[in-house]
Amino acid sequence: MNLLKATGTIGGLTLVSRVLGLVRDSLFARFIGASFASDAFLVAFRLPNLFRALFGEGAFASAFIPMFNQKVSDPEGRGLPDGIAFAERALAVLLPVLLVMTAILEIFAWPVTFALSGKFNGVSREQFAFAVELSRITIPYLMLISLVSLLGGILNSLHKFWVNAAAPILLNLTLIGALLIFHDADPLATARNQAIAVSVSGLLQLLWLGWACRRNGVSLKLRRPRLDPEVKRLLALVWPAAAGAGAVQINLVISTALAASLLAHGSVTYIYMADRLNQLPLGLIGIGLGTVLLPTISRQLGAGETAAAMATQNRGMELALLLTLPATTALVLCGEPIAAALFGYGRYTAEDTHFTAQALAAFSIGLPSYILVKVLTPGYYARQDIRTPVRYATLSMLVNLALNLALIVPLAHVGPPLATALASTVNVCMLYRTLVKRGHFIADARLKRRAPRLALAALAMGIVLWLTQGLLMPYVHGSWLIRFAALAVLVSAGMLVYGLATVVLGAFSREDLALLLRRRRA
Repeated sequence: MNLLKATGTIGGLTLVSRVLGLVRDSLFARFIGASFASDAFLVAFRLPNLFRALFGEGAFASAFIPMFNQKVSDPEGRGLPDGIAFAERALAVLLPVLLVMTAILEIFAWPVTFALSGKFNGVSREQFAFAVELSRITIPYLMLISLVSLLGGILNSLHKFWVNAAAPILLNLTLIGALLIFHDADPLATARNQAIAVSVSGLLQLLWLGWACRRNGVSLKLRRPRLDPEVKRLLALVWPAAAGAGAVQINLVISTALAASLLAHGSVTYIYMADRLNQLPLGLIGIGLGTVLLPTISRQLGAGETAAAMATQNRGMELALLLTLPATTALVLCGEPIAAALFGYGRYTAEDTHFTAQALAAFSIGLPSYILVKVLTPGYYARQDIRTPVRYATLSMLVNLALNLALIVPLAHVGPPLATALASTVNVCMLYRTLVKRGHFIADARLKRRAPRLALAALAMGIVLWLTQGLLMPYVHGSWLIRFAALAVLVSAGMLVYGLATVVLGAFSREDLALLLRRRRA
């Protein structure tokens, strides 16, 4: 499999989703602003986001895909029919669990909202009741997105990566439609309509994945739940993996709860908007790499191709650094014009954009580690080692909690993002060290030669952007056309400088470019 091509396919569709997400967030800032209404919706939206990350991009896929692949590729089995039978047995157990869990969360929505927000900072009983209402509206999305992850795991195993990668587009289109059609002069009413749109989008994604599975010869039938040894093994892998795969998201939940309970209204919104910008490169690079690497490495190891698996992970590491280092540099240094251009109009004030840029810089310090976790954890999951990533993720969450408590008062809305970034860096260092110690990852000569040169190229780009961004600041407050033109100039200048620097420094050669172009034509 062409790692770059597969990652590019997922990344391209994720780019569409993320761009639509930025459109959604811009409209959200315009119609709701940074207030209690926005904070209440974002707290209600945090739990569905957590489950999307854990099940759609993390734990379930990490446990299910290797087992499904093993069934499909078993030379003594029936191939795909055995894989479908295993998926049906997993669905038979998963569906009742999800139904019960959804009912419990609906009943206990008040304490769940309290845990996610600390009952906010100085709100009335009526305001908190509104936040609980929004949580109850969004909770069904948890069950829907978990079923989506099962179907998406099947399609990823069949190399139909694009179908699953396109599903989040439906989420953003639904929320955009709700903002454009059902926005209200009262921000609370607009926030309620957004919560309804979240659950509607989950149903649309499930229908989309179900249709795609049928098109690819996969039709799951409902069975009577039965905990056979394989399903028990799947469940034993899923729940611990949730902590490992979702360390960043769990850290964000902690950060959101502390910000809502200790800081002024609007702080949750600043952190959320900054995280959304930070998620753009994470989605394009990290999710694409993680989605492709796990089935690829697990298949190579299953075939006894240890050297090929090592090479795949080295190229994944190189590709992650190539794309992540310039994104980190740009977001840290140019957060002010980016936040102003995307969010700085309507109810979102200049002060709101400034605070968002500060939180963005803190988040982006950890961007390389967020993505490298996606590159390193397949090295564990493909060997069905779930315990080690879970242990390290737990340690990183404890580090995050300690740093949050230490930084949130002196640094306000900057403290939680910085704590999340530092905790993720601790996590990736532990993952890398253990893989190397076990001999499961050895940086080859190409990676060792190119990594420092990529860092120097990103530094050169950062210097140019720092010197030129001041010239563009007057234009990021104009019309939509002028705003996007200013951002396009900023992005183009950064890409040009970085591209030239990688070639001059030998971090990316003309031969690499020629090979990439030949593969694209092929």
